[in-house]
Amino acid sequence: MHHEPDLATARVWLRRWRETDRAAFAQMNADPEVMRYFPALLTHAESDALLDRFEAHFERYGYGIWALEIPGVASLAGFVGLKHVDFEAPFAPAVEIGWRMRRDLWGYGYATEAAEAIILHAFDHFFLDEIISFTTRDNVRSRAVMERIGMVHDVTGDFDHPKLPAHHRQRPHVLYRARRQP
Repeated sequence: MHHEPDLATARVWLRRWRETDRAAFAQMNADPEVMRYFPALLTHAESDALLDRFEAHFERYGYGIWALEIPGVASLAGFVGLKHVDFEAPFAPAVEIGWRMRRDLWGYGYATEAAEAIILHAFDHFFLDEIISFTTRDNVRSRAVMERIGMVHDVTGDFDHPKLPAHHRQRPHVLYRARRQP
């Protein structure tokens, strides 16, 4: 079991997943507000399978989607991390940064703080040249985080998410990019 954070900032810990995170993770993934910009809520089994995929990504690449802990506030506040894009797209192959937070912890800047730390870590320690992020057009909260961490909207890269059906209202996505400074 991993107990020390892989990355820590003034307020947040980014750490590997624990068995004890599963219930809180499933609860977050079943919250209609948290999942508003995703195609569906996740069942407990789907949530567990997602967490297992996160851990497998770590084993394969040495980085992935970290559990976000806020010491003294929440043992599991959500997640922030990196993953390889797993669908065909003009911008792939690419590494994506993403996050999901418990609703009661929105608005405190935790996702921004964690994502900034991860981007720096990705450039300095994993030597990635570029990180991308994407979301539905209407997801203004996530887009605001992307902008706060210095990502730039690549208007020419906006795309229809291939994992969603043709006329799905969430299919149009916006693409953001951050490049390592030489």
